[in-house]
Amino acid sequence: MYTVICTLGSSAQCKIRQCSLCQRDTEFYCNTCKHDLCLQCKEKHVIDLDTMYHDVVIYCEKFQYIPIQKTCVRHPIRISENFCYSCELPICGQCEEHRNHNILLDFVKEYQTKRKQHKEIIQNIRSETIYNNCFLLATIKADIKTCHNEISKFQSEMSKKAHIITDVIYSVICSLNESFICRVKQQIEKMHRHLARIENCEHKFEQFTHRQVKLLKFLKKARIFKKEESPNTSQIVLTDDIHIEVVKRVLNAIQITERGKRKIKNESVLKLMYTSVLHRNFTVTGVGDVYHISRVTSDLLWISDYWDENVILTNTAGDNLHHLPDIPGSYGGIHTVNSKGDLIYIDRYHCINKLSKGKNENSTLIEIKKPWKPLSVYYSKSNEDFLVGMRNINSKTATINRYSKTAEHIQTIEQNNTGQKLYMYPRYITENCNGDVIVANYLSIHRGVVVVTDNGGRHRFSYTGPPSGTGLQPRGVCTDALLNILVCDENTKAVQMIDKDGHFLLLLLTESEGVHKPRSLSYDDETNLLWVGSLNSNIISVYRYVNKQEYLTGDYKRLQNLIVRK
Repeated sequence: MYTVICTLGSSAQCKIRQCSLCQRDTEFYCNTCKHDLCLQCKEKHVIDLDTMYHDVVIYCEKFQYIPIQKTCVRHPIRISENFCYSCELPICGQCEEHRNHNILLDFVKEYQTKRKQHKEIIQNIRSETIYNNCFLLATIKADIKTCHNEISKFQSEMSKKAHIITDVIYSVICSLNESFICRVKQQIEKMHRHLARIENCEHKFEQFTHRQVKLLKFLKKARIFKKEESPNTSQIVLTDDIHIEVVKRVLNAIQITERGKRKIKNESVLKLMYTSVLHRNFTVTGVGDVYHISRVTSDLLWISDYWDENVILTNTAGDNLHHLPDIPGSYGGIHTVNSKGDLIYIDRYHCINKLSKGKNENSTLIEIKKPWKPLSVYYSKSNEDFLVGMRNINSKTATINRYSKTAEHIQTIEQNNTGQKLYMYPRYITENCNGDVIVANYLSIHRGVVVVTDNGGRHRFSYTGPPSGTGLQPRGVCTDALLNILVCDENTKAVQMIDKDGHFLLLLLTESEGVHKPRSLSYDDETNLLWVGSLNSNIISVYRYVNKQEYLTGDYKRLQNLIVRK
């Protein structure tokens, strides 16, 4: 924090408060971290993932300043004395039209109420809307530069199709030979004669309407009701000469794709930090280690350990809130959480069960029959399916089965394009944002592979370890907002990061960052934090390694000035 003292004349002095992070003048104050902020530091403060939810106010509000000097909307030369709650306007004593309205006298209360109502909206505009719109604006500007060439391509294609249709129409017109035109003329002449006969009959009918005898004689002689006298216009047929299939084919080739609203991809606004930063640690009671994590919320999670073979519900304070004892095979990803917060887990009878979020209802979702044994389960947030890793204890083969939320079997993934088996012991399963299914597959006690298939079950790649040649003993896996794949490796005793195509990127967390024998991972999409559990330790560590891009250009600043600085 800096304070600059300016001398005014010979005796007066004034103190200028400066930003806590730089030497610019203070304009804002963070009630959460107690920092004075200039405009530039405030812009960074409200988009940083660690501070974007802080309570940032203009500096004068640090002293509970309430702006009560408002001018009347009807009489600008007068100061408002009251507030019309019905019209939501400041008024003075001369505003007679508000006499029967609901008048509020407490400006402070109204100000605080309105501020509380709109606080979340303003915060979202600051940290998300303005920030994301800057990236959208950049893509729009880039599209403007290239759209002319793209439109020219479409115009050329449309012109070609128009010429094809014109040629088809011209060929149809040419096919109308002279004999056909003569037939048309004859039909027209017959129609004219028939119309004249009808008009003549109509005239006589009007004359004989009141003379019944003459009318009957006339109707008997008239032949206007005989069918053969009517011209047969059905002889004029054009469908044989029009190449209708050619026209259909040309018109169907013209397709207009509606792209909808532009959306910001995480890869555009997020970036990897230079180093991972420990956000916090907390100790979980009732477990010997943290072998698997399934988060319910950002402060509530299910944990299973290896030695005691149980599953517990805990919070970030480490309290044991619920306990599922004697769950065999708790050395893998045996549980997951659905969108409603229900726990989906594998029980001792090798069935897939569901425990409701309120822990008052337990039911069986999927019954797995022998010789199949489930090893892992994962809930897909994208389509609400369940992915179950299973092994056949007789044939020694393994598959990944996909089930709908109603427990209907949808898909089986078991081999690559050449017919080779993909899995032996699928211990952990997760899914990437692009639909890829990632499986930590054990081959033996000291050797394994991460197998990745697309949403349709096609094998994309298998990751066998970093370029150092240490091999891979995969444990817990997860993916992040940048589509990277994270895997706990027992060989390197680290959390490795590979990209969505299987290329090794880096050792994200090692012993130097305080991680010892990592076994379980969980990535929080809302806070972009990584939760890590380890073997022989009941401590969960939470790290940040992703943050927002700094995009403080002139466009960003202009958009910032469009809203009130609050």
